[in-house]
Amino acid sequence: RCFQEMLEEEEEHEWFIPARDLPQTMDQIQDQFNDLVISDSSSLEDLVVKSNLNPNAKEFVPGVKYLNI
Repeated sequence: RCFQEMLEEEEEHEWFIPARDLPQTMDQIQDQFNDLVISDSSSLEDLVVKSNLNPNAKEFVPGVKYLNI
């Protein structure tokens, strides 16, 4: 029953398949780069001013757990 539920769950989600989802040619990669939008500096400054991130937060280090003491 457990395995059947896992199989049904897998069928419900669209999984990332590198052979299918990654671009295969340089032309496809170039097309993806061409679709990127580079914003101007004024909108970037607005984003920084409106940010609610904590500038005093500890730097995230993958694999390291921080304890709240």
